Amino acid sequence: MDPASPRPRRRLNKGMYILPSLFTTANIALGFYAILEVVRATVGDYWHLDNAAKAIGFAVLFDGLDGRIARMTGTSSDFGRELDSLADVITFGVAPAMLAWKWGFFLMPPVLFTSGELHIKLTQLGAIASFLFLIAGASRLARFNITTNPQPSNPGRPGKKYFVGMPIPAGAGIIAAVVHFESGEPVVSWYTALAWLAMVATVGYLMVSTWRFYSFKDIDFRSRHPFRLILLFAAALALIWFFSGPVLFAMALLYMVSGIFWRLQWIFRPRTGPPPPPRYREASQTT
Repeated sequence: MDPASPRPRRRLNKGMYILPSLFTTANIALGFYAILEVVRATVGDYWHLDNAAKAIGFAVLFDGLDGRIARMTGTSSDFGRELDSLADVITFGVAPAMLAWKWGFFLMPPVLFTSGELHIKLTQLGAIASFLFLIAGASRLARFNITTNPQPSNPGRPGKKYFVGMPIPAGAGIIAAVVHFESGEPVVSWYTALAWLAMVATVGYLMVSTWRFYSFKDIDFRSRHPFRLILLFAAALALIWFFSGPVLFAMALLYMVSGIFWRLQWIFRPRTGPPPPPRYREASQTT
C-alpha cells in the first residue's frame, strides 16, 4: 500500500448504533415517570407535579443529545428516527398535556366558584385545551417526519437554521417551566386558570404554525475556538442550578415570544414596491 494514500475509515462498531437509542430510551423513561407523578399528585401532595415538570425538563435535554450524538457519530438510522418520534409523543405530548390539565384545572379548589357547574365547565375546557395541545404536538411530529427541507412562512437570516413551527420539546418545556416556576403548587384562582387555558392553546397553535423558530443547529462545538460557547453554557448551567425556576421560566417564555416577534416583524415589515420603469431616453440609449 502506498504510504501517501489515505487510510480507509474504520467501520463503526455496531454497538455505537445503540448509543443514540439509549438516550431515546431515557427520554421515554422520563416521560413515563412524569405521567406517574401527575397521577399521584393531590392537593396536599402537589410536589409530585414539580417532579413531573423536572422530568420533562431533563427529557428535553436528552432529546437534544440523542440526535446530535447520532449526527456526530454517523449512526443515524430509520429505526432511531421512528423511535425518537414515538418517544416525543409520550414524553412531550401525553405527559405535558396531563400535567397542564391537572395543575391548571383539576386541582383547582371548587370553593372559588359560586356554582359547582362553573368549576366543572372550566375543568372540561381545560381538558379540551390539553387534548388540542397533544394533537398539535403529534401533528407537528408527523409534518416534520414527512417534510424535506421545510421553509418557514417568514424566512429569517440566510445561513441560520430554523424550525417550521415550534418543536414539540419546546412546547412541553414551556408547560414544564411554568409548573416548575410555581414549584408545582396548583392554580388557585379562576382568572389564572383562564390565562393558563389561553397559554396552553397558544402553545398548541405555535406548534402547528408555519412560523420560524431558531433551531440552534448551526452551533458548532467542533470549531477551533469553542471556548466562548463553553463559557456561555457554563454560565447558563450555573444559573439553572441555583435559580432553576425563574431562569427556565424566562428562557421558555423568551423562546416562545421570539417566534411571535419574528412573525409580527414579518407581517408589519415595510413593503417595497417594484422598481420604477426606466425613462424613455435612458431606455433608448441602452438599445
